[in-house]
Amino acid sequence: MPDNPAVNGALRNNLLAGLPDEEIARIVPHLEHVSLDLGKVLYESGDRLDYVYFPTTCIVSLLYIMENGSTAEIGVVGRDGILGIALFMGGNTTPNRAVIQSAGEAYKMRARDLMEEFSRGGKFHNLLLRYTQALITQISQTAVCNRLHSVEQQLCRWLLLSHDRLNSNKLVMTHDLISNMLGVRREGVTLAARKLSDRGLIKNVRGTMTILDRSGLERAVCECYKVVNDEYDRLLGSRTSQTFA
Repeated sequence: MPDNPAVNGALRNNLLAGLPDEEIARIVPHLEHVSLDLGKVLYESGDRLDYVYFPTTCIVSLLYIMENGSTAEIGVVGRDGILGIALFMGGNTTPNRAVIQSAGEAYKMRARDLMEEFSRGGKFHNLLLRYTQALITQISQTAVCNRLHSVEQQLCRWLLLSHDRLNSNKLVMTHDLISNMLGVRREGVTLAARKLSDRGLIKNVRGTMTILDRSGLERAVCECYKVVNDEYDRLLGSRTSQTFA
C-alpha cells in the first residue's frame, strides 16, 4: 500500500496492523483520529455504543462501579486491541465504565461502519473475535489475581500490562488512581510501590512510576501476568503485526 499518513497512524494499533491491505483500505476512511486526556470517560455503564476506539498511544481502563461508588479495574485496553466489544458481540451496551488511564491517541469508528465491515466475515471479523477471547482471559485472570494475590503482586501485574501497551517506561498515575483501579486501599499501593522501589524495579516519584527493571518485575509478578500474556500470544501472535489465514 502506498505511504499514507492516515494508514501509518492507524497501523500503530496491533489489530489494524494485522489486516490485509484491502481491508485497511476500506476501514481507514471511516476512522477519526482523536487525542484523549487522562481521566476522560469514553463510556459509562449502560451507555449505548455509538463508537468503538482503536487505541494507539493511550490506555483505557475498564472499571466496574459498585452501588456505593467504589471501583475496581477489570481490564485494560491499549494498542493491542479495541474498545467496544459489546457492539459486535450483540450487546450494544456495556456494564462497565471506560476511562482513559494514560493519555494519548486513538482512532474511533462509528458503530454502523464497524458492523458493516464485521459482517463481511473477513480477517477483521476473525481478529475481533480472537481479541475478545483474549480480553475475556484478562478480565477473568484479573478477578482471580485481585482475590488471591498480594497488592505488591497485583501492582507488578498492572505495571507490566500497562507497559505492554505503551511506548514509554513512564506511567503517569497517582497512588489514589492506582488504588481505585486495583480496588485496594491507597496505603497498600504506597507500601507496595515503596517495596518495588527499594528493590530497584521502579522509580516512584509523585504522580509518576518509571519502570527501571522490567525483567525484575516479571520475576516478582504472580502467574496471572504470564497466563494473560500467553493467551494473547496464542490468539493474536506478535504484538506488533500478525496475519491470519
